[in-house]
Amino acid sequence: MPDMNGTPQKSGGLSFNKMAFAWLGMAVLIVVLDLWTKNIATNSLTLYRPEALTSWLNMTLAHNYGAAFSFLSDAGGWQRWLFTGLASVVTLVLIVWLFRLQAREKMTAAALGLIIGGAVGNLIDRINHGYVVDFIDVYYRDWHWPAFNLADSAITCGVALLIIDGLFLSASTKHPVED
Repeated sequence: MPDMNGTPQKSGGLSFNKMAFAWLGMAVLIVVLDLWTKNIATNSLTLYRPEALTSWLNMTLAHNYGAAFSFLSDAGGWQRWLFTGLASVVTLVLIVWLFRLQAREKMTAAALGLIIGGAVGNLIDRINHGYVVDFIDVYYRDWHWPAFNLADSAITCGVALLIIDGLFLSASTKHPVED
């Protein structure tokens, strides 16, 4: 059981962090915002017709049947279930990891919350539609970044936080400099 500060305590061989519920709450918020923005895009944009917002940003409704950067998007349909299964397993692993963190591991917890929220947002799309709704189109002249959505942004930010934490922050706390 956790103590009053949310620090994991051993209970029957498992550690538990009650602060994980707060980070899962953030993940739920990301899912809600992601699905809401995808719904707005679906109802107000025409598929593959850009609507310019700035000189470098369009809103362009796109359906991604593949994974990142449309990987396997034209594989015939089986990829829907592959990506659904992978996202489900990864999400469950990340939730277990989140609950096993110590309360002081806030950056890792925030990163996992972002990744979980993004993964679940895209997972819901894939289950409901067979594709992921993308609509943010960033470009420079004729070069366009692949269209993406809020869930993709949350995943990217979460991975960036994990990298920063793993490379720079955790190393300094795990191996303190001795005087």
